[in-house]
Amino acid sequence: MQTIHGTTAVAVAAAAAMALAGCVPAVQVAPSGPATKTAVDAALPAAFSGPAPATATPATAADVAWRAFFTEPALAGLIEAALANNQELNILLQEVEAAKNEARARSGEYLPSVGLRVGAGTEKVGRYTRNGAVEDQLEIKPGEEFPEPLGQYGVAAEVSWEVDIWGRLRKATKAAVLRYAATEEGRQFMVTRLVAEIARTWYELVALDRRLELIERTIGIQENALAVVRLQKVSGRATELAVRRFEAEVLRNRTRQFEVRQQITEAENRLNYLAGRYPEPIDRSAGDFEGARTRPIEAGSPADLLAHRPDVRRAELELEAAALDVQAARARFYPALGINGAVGLESFELGSLTSTPASVLYGLSADLTMPLLNRRAIEAAFRTANARQIQALYEYQRTLLAAFVEVSNQMARIRNLDSSYTAKERQVEALGESIELADRLFRSARADYLEVLLTQREALESRIELVEIKQQQLDARVTAYQALGGGVEPAPAAPPPHGG
Repeated sequence: MQTIHGTTAVAVAAAAAMALAGCVPAVQVAPSGPATKTAVDAALPAAFSGPAPATATPATAADVAWRAFFTEPALAGLIEAALANNQELNILLQEVEAAKNEARARSGEYLPSVGLRVGAGTEKVGRYTRNGAVEDQLEIKPGEEFPEPLGQYGVAAEVSWEVDIWGRLRKATKAAVLRYAATEEGRQFMVTRLVAEIARTWYELVALDRRLELIERTIGIQENALAVVRLQKVSGRATELAVRRFEAEVLRNRTRQFEVRQQITEAENRLNYLAGRYPEPIDRSAGDFEGARTRPIEAGSPADLLAHRPDVRRAELELEAAALDVQAARARFYPALGINGAVGLESFELGSLTSTPASVLYGLSADLTMPLLNRRAIEAAFRTANARQIQALYEYQRTLLAAFVEVSNQMARIRNLDSSYTAKERQVEALGESIELADRLFRSARADYLEVLLTQREALESRIELVEIKQQQLDARVTAYQALGGGVEPAPAAPPPHGG
């Protein structure tokens, strides 16, 4: 490497780079995969079902903060605890921090690197060597021989800089910043999932409380009926078979009672786990299920998914980063210009280190390198970047399609469950009246005990099914809220700076 002093190094190297760039053949590896991102977005249906709305689309459920969507104080407290303490979310936060630091490190690569070097050393060469013979014949100063051993002291500022002529380093930096933003969108996606999971488990828990209440109430009714049957047996109006059948029905429901209690324990523990704490009682009241309500779900248009779904935004950012990776990989085929320089003081004696200008040193050099032969590694990296870009486009297309299908399914599920709940309410009302009727007929010996047992069982099952349908309604609304991108929290960290 030849040292060129002054600013001439930069001018000569830049001119040579431009000249050599014209000799570099273009490498074409065109993607042959799906359409571009713009075409994918344009192919979205106008509505989730039916014709597109003629008027402006109202604000979607994703625009509603989770505190306004989930109004139960106990549920809101659980969500807040989970957002602060959930271990999986905190692990993901560290991944976001790592991506941020990677982007920060990348942002310094295209800037000059300046360092300070301070050194001291000594050297003793053999007299019967070339260097030794030369030193033996020379004097440091008139009448003063070379010291033996020869010291070396110095202090210097050193600069190194890869001039980003083709923008390779800047594109790699921007790709790292985009991937940092993508990890932040991944964190937001995790937040929406966590909020929805806690809400679903909460509604499952209060539904289990309601089921337990129905079972215990039914057990009380059946125990009263059992007492009547035993009295009728004593008076000869009923048989031992009737007594045994009523006893079996009571024991059957007691078994279900213990099963539901176990499910309640597991649901409570799951909520505590999501909140990042050890098991403890979950505060709730008996009326939490009956009064459970969520805001109406406004789906908006499919295009809103592009703005609200964190996983869609993450896939979009990953696609943009992959495109920049291709451009950065292509730039490796062109010449790279490196500039190195140093200025400082150097002397073989510590006392003369500050003797200027005799101890002053400086230098400036420029390196121009480019691949000529055996470029297989660069070509392979370029083709790999192209393949990753196509893969990212497929991933974006898959994520957008999955989001559309998920929202469409949940909106249909909400409509069907609302209709099912209305029909089941009428069935429960009819069976509730039949229990009282069957009991009166049985006491007056005008109905068989089997009719009483079947009526009680059907009434209990229908009431439990009504509870399950309502739980499914709440679950569907929570899932639709998540599918539309609701529950996103503000980002905790600002984007990384572009400076070193």
